[in-house]
Amino acid sequence: MREAQVEELTRPAKAHPERATKDGTGKRAEHDRIDDLRSFIAACERQGELQRIKAEVDWNIELSHVSKVNEEQKGPALLYENVKGYNIPVLTSAFVTPARLAMCLEQDPSLSMCQIARKWMELTTRQHIKPQLTDDVPVRENILTGDQIDLTRFPAPWFYPEDGGRYIGTAVFLVTQDPETGWTNLGTYRMQILDRDVCGVQIIKGKHADFMFKQYEARGEVMPVAAVIGCDPVLFLVSSTLVSAQTDEYDIASTLRQRPVPIFKSDLTGLKLPARAEIILEGYIDPKDLRPEGPFGEYTGYYSGNANEEWPKPAFKVQRILHRNNPIFWATTVGKPVTDTHMIQSLNRTATLWHDLETMRVPGIEGVYIPPEACGRFWAIVSLRQKYPGHSNHAGNAVISTTTGHYGVKGVITVDHDIAADDWARVMWALSTRFDPKRSAQIIDRGRSTPLDPGLPIEAREIVSRVILDACTPFEWTKKPVEIFMDRTVLRKVSDRWNEYGFKGASPVAEMIDRLTRPEKKK
Repeated sequence: MREAQVEELTRPAKAHPERATKDGTGKRAEHDRIDDLRSFIAACERQGELQRIKAEVDWNIELSHVSKVNEEQKGPALLYENVKGYNIPVLTSAFVTPARLAMCLEQDPSLSMCQIARKWMELTTRQHIKPQLTDDVPVRENILTGDQIDLTRFPAPWFYPEDGGRYIGTAVFLVTQDPETGWTNLGTYRMQILDRDVCGVQIIKGKHADFMFKQYEARGEVMPVAAVIGCDPVLFLVSSTLVSAQTDEYDIASTLRQRPVPIFKSDLTGLKLPARAEIILEGYIDPKDLRPEGPFGEYTGYYSGNANEEWPKPAFKVQRILHRNNPIFWATTVGKPVTDTHMIQSLNRTATLWHDLETMRVPGIEGVYIPPEACGRFWAIVSLRQKYPGHSNHAGNAVISTTTGHYGVKGVITVDHDIAADDWARVMWALSTRFDPKRSAQIIDRGRSTPLDPGLPIEAREIVSRVILDACTPFEWTKKPVEIFMDRTVLRKVSDRWNEYGFKGASPVAEMIDRLTRPEKKK
């Protein structure tokens, strides 16, 4: 694609004042309306969050390495406009910063991960909004069948040296449908190109697509599937989110958008698909056709097992490709934290865990956080205002009983309400000063694990032990340690004289005062 075409397709859009909200400075913060990948790219550019790379970059290793180095620096989203051998641009590093995750959700870019997750929780605990069928379907601008089908026509990267091949599916989701209830599932599963019209799909045991796969297998039928590459980014966010069975992710996406997501019904597979996607691969999975797939440099920072060491994976036979004119290919580097994969998992798992605890009516929850540094999965932190003896233990045990927390979580840390769940420095302080290993640690022998956990032997990755670390001062103690606080009046004086002391810029005291001084009593 010529550079002028790329810039025209993704030119910055006007902000929508009806979506404006107050930001931390008291000014009006304008948020772009996001309906597809192109409007997200345009919003990133408008906010200075996008870098266009015009130099030629090889899809074979080089592209992923440029992206990973950029992600290590918390850099901008990258749009590669000159991928070697292709005229299709590639987007990577989409969600490395909380600002871009907030922009995707049409929220204030200054919000922290915990604040974005709280917004998510608040929206999704309301009445869900259904998607809407539409006749305006840009993804059907090009329809490829028969000999036209060749997965290598798209610039699918080879990510890491020991990968088993090119992966067309990283920023991707698979659409499947329950043959009995009609429930539609959107699930993120990696997809390796195995042949010009076949890709291997890693559907892990116990995932919702695996439920459906087993249903079709029992019926002796092939399973209709579609892979979506490039779309309204909120759809990709929810596709990697742990939601309850029989809940359509389209409903969650529409609820987060606060308007119906536009979809159409495929005349080939009968599946409901996003109308404004960039690329859709349609076809079937035969439960009898299982093939070796991998290895792949996973989000844990380790390669998954060799193809012959892991379980054989379903083979997705592509029978049709739909794509927009001048499509944009979306990929994510995966690999060691922190990449946009970990940021996505951190946000959606934090949000759904908070949602789970809210709907379970666990009282006193002030904050929830699943850090991206923990691969966005393995550790959870809960801040709570204790109301009774054993409350912090109640919250810790509740986490590992939730839809979100029962899968893969190895540890839970509970802290008192004066510590924000995403304040790592204070969490470590609480573990040092409010925690006693014998009193405060609880080991749970058996929990559901992920087969991608490199901390477990490859032949025994279905079950993992868990630990709950209660870093709260016990509620029932009558003599609690006396915490040090600065004097609020003097601290305000320091703030007023900050530049007089010779410091440059605004005083940092305003944002510190509530954390460093004794909480004022409510009148």
